[in-house]
Formats: sequence, C-alpha cells, structure tokens
Amino acid sequence: MLFRRQAVDPQFAAGDQGSGRLEDYKFDLLPAKKGVTIRLAGSDPHQDLLRDLADLEVVETAIARRTDEEERTDAPIVVRLFADARIVGPVGQVPRGLEAPVLEAISRLDLAGRKPRIPVEVVRTKQGFRVDLRMGETR
Repeated sequence: MLFRRQAVDPQFAAGDQGSGRLEDYKFDLLPAKKGVTIRLAGSDPHQDLLRDLADLEVVETAIARRTDEEERTDAPIVVRLFADARIVGPVGQVPRGLEAPVLEAISRLDLAGRKPRIPVEVVRTKQGFRVDLRMGETR
C-alpha cells in the first residue's frame, strides 16, 4: 500500500484529523507491537487544557462504555483524561474507523483485572498539543 489515502473528516482542520492504522493490530485487535499509538482528532479547541496536562507524567483515558443508543447511531468516542486524581476534558475523539481497537483495549484491560484506562501522552506538534493513546501498552 504505497499511496494510501487517509479519510478526511470535514468537521476537523487538516492538522487535527487524528491518525492511526488498523494494520497495526492483529486479527483480534491486539496491538502488533508496543509502540502502536492512535492520535486523537478534534484537539484544537482544547489547547489550554492540554497545555496544562503536557508536563504530567501519568495521564490516562477516562472513556465511558458506549450506550446502546451511541452504538446504534455510531456516535464518535469522546475522550476525557484522568490526571491528577480527577477527570478532565473532553480533549478530542477517536478518529473514525479506529473505535474498535480502543473499545477492545478497554475490554481487554477490564477482563485482565487492570484499570480500564489507556495510557496517554500529550505531545507538542507544529499544530499545537495533541493526545496520543499508547495502545501498545495495553497488550
């Protein structure tokens, strides 16, 4: 797949589309390697909050399970973060097409008896602060 075109979501700016690839996951949606990440879409409006979180060492997702109505309408997965013993956000949403690996990771962590929170890294880019879900650490 040399010239793969990523889907564009018209509700987000070009630098705020998010990123990730389904090819980074095995057939059971387990990340293929430890370095797999998903960058959230829609983080532009949350720059002040992300700036405050950028220096924290432990930041994790606080994603609620989808309701039947959200599942039926294929609603986007809005991501909030757990940092400094509190829930903050929202800070973005999972890019379209990558919802399944995120939901599977939360279920996998829960079934393993671990906290159902995906580790997060708040990174600074040319376009501003972005949120990377460190999916490979949920293996």
